[in-house]
Amino acid sequence: MKIIRVVAAVIKAENKQGQPIIFATQRGYGEFKGGWEFPGGKIEPGETPQEALKREIQEELDTKIKVGSLIDTIEYDYPTFHLSMDCFLAEIESGNLVLKEHEAARWLTREELDSVDWLPADVLLIDTLKQSKFITPEKEM
Repeated sequence: MKIIRVVAAVIKAENKQGQPIIFATQRGYGEFKGGWEFPGGKIEPGETPQEALKREIQEELDTKIKVGSLIDTIEYDYPTFHLSMDCFLAEIESGNLVLKEHEAARWLTREELDSVDWLPADVLLIDTLKQSKFITPEKEM
């Protein structure tokens, strides 16, 4: 089975109430059009996962990010390929998250994570995020 290596950014910020929120995007093309995912893309030859993630977010969202720690590597078998997805915590350095390839985007709180129709591999990451400290307010830790 073909293996596709990709990276995904869990872009974190805070809403006006001081709650942690993460950025989700809805695919605007391809076989999984309409499904929700964390933004990112394929790792090109010679790139580190972190370099690939910075490049992909710049290309897809016209935004520069600071790549933080690795949250998880998701391994998922789709019908025609195996996906290996390195998922990193990220923060916006500059830019306004302009949607160039996505249909829609939303900032989600922990309680809203199940409010969109995630792609199967991203569902596995959602389960990890719900149980992690990554989207818990600092004052609650």
